[in-house]
Amino acid sequence: VLSGEVDVALSGDLTEAVTEAERAGLPVEIDARHVTFMDSSGVSMLARLAHRTPGRLTMIEPPDVVRFLLGVTRIGEVVDVVDVDPGFPDDEPPTGGDAA
Repeated sequence: VLSGEVDVALSGDLTEAVTEAERAGLPVEIDARHVTFMDSSGVSMLARLAHRTPGRLTMIEPPDVVRFLLGVTRIGEVVDVVDVDPGFPDDEPPTGGDAA
C-alpha cells in the first residue's frame, strides 16, 4: 500500500520493500489509491518491481498523478491498472463432518 507523497524521502523504505518483494518471488499488487504525489524515486521503484518480480505488476486504483507518470514514462506498458479494488478472494466455509 502506498499513500501520501511517494518521493525521495521514502527511498530507503521503498528500496527495502522492493528488495523484500524480489526475494518473495511472487507477483506484486500495489494499492495506490491514496498517493497524492510521486517523484522519480517512486517511478524508479515501479520500474524495478515491474521488471524484477514475476508476472505483471498490478496497480490498484492509481490516482491521476500516478496514471500520468505511468503514461509519460511508458512504464504503464508493463503495469496492469485495476480501477476497482479486487479485494481478497472469498474464503470457503469449512466443510466436512456432520453439522449438529
